[in-house]
Amino acid sequence: MTQTIEDREIRLAIPSKGVLQKSTAEFLANCGIKIQRRNPRQYEATIPTLKNVKVIFQRPGDIVQGVRQGSLDFGISGLDMVKELAFGEIGSKILILHEALGFGDCSLNLAVPNAAPAQTMAELASWANTLSSTRPLRIATKFPNLTKAFLDEHQIAPYKLTTVEGTLEIAPVLGYADMIADLVSTGITLRDNQLRPLNDGEILYSQACLIANKNALQNRPGALELARTLLEYMEAHLRAANSYIITANIRGDSPQAIADAMYGKPHIGGLQGPTISQVVASSQIPNDETWFAINIVVNKSSLVDAIAELRSIGGSGVIVSPCTYIFEEVPTRYKTLLEALG
Repeated sequence: MTQTIEDREIRLAIPSKGVLQKSTAEFLANCGIKIQRRNPRQYEATIPTLKNVKVIFQRPGDIVQGVRQGSLDFGISGLDMVKELAFGEIGSKILILHEALGFGDCSLNLAVPNAAPAQTMAELASWANTLSSTRPLRIATKFPNLTKAFLDEHQIAPYKLTTVEGTLEIAPVLGYADMIADLVSTGITLRDNQLRPLNDGEILYSQACLIANKNALQNRPGALELARTLLEYMEAHLRAANSYIITANIRGDSPQAIADAMYGKPHIGGLQGPTISQVVASSQIPNDETWFAINIVVNKSSLVDAIAELRSIGGSGVIVSPCTYIFEEVPTRYKTLLEALG
């Protein structure tokens, strides 16, 4: 019996190898979505906590194509691949559910040889105009759609794009391109090949993102529910990754008096306010002292200031713990998804 799209399992595709594959698997595990892959040579796996979901391992570009065509329901790939391969179809066939998963960072940049007469896009326009009497400015890239849109936006003309599958950095040396548009991570490869990015030539900042087939979300049983689950745990993990839970004891007349003192400080107000409860005193604590325990969540960057502020209002016994998840009532990106689906 032939299986239809409607009754088959929901398919989530992730990168099949390399750093992006490892980072994706680790990220999902940290989100509480651990992949079970019995054999590293197999291209299918399961997620024990998510029934009727099959994980497919594919190349990042194939993931985007599969989600666009509907053979895959969800995928994790680089934003650069999504914007290039689904150019003009984002919102109609593919929806970007989460554009910043926190790994796979890079940027798509225009880069020129060190000796080129251009540091900025304005100077690039002047260079292209100077060349126009003999030929167009030649640019080698693997991202023709994004590069063309960026060049047109900055009124660079005339130019000619050459799509290259292999190494781009060698193109100016070989003489078939004046410059390149390529992904840059550390910039070491550019420097080693006597190239430099234009000061304002960043076409796109990219990192790993979660995408979905729009038709599947609208018509496939369970797809929208899975989208909410993925977004809920991803956002809860990402929000918590930059936060600490602080517990401390403070003397005070009442919870409100302590809360007022905390609200007078910029770093210890908590997410929606502090949680304050009275400490049941032991016989060692004088009867005329009333102690309260407070709990707050603070950003990692504010930890030192937060501890200092707690001490300034009488806090002691301060305990700092890592935060695993912070769940909202409804994930913000899930609300955005529902709006996109109408």
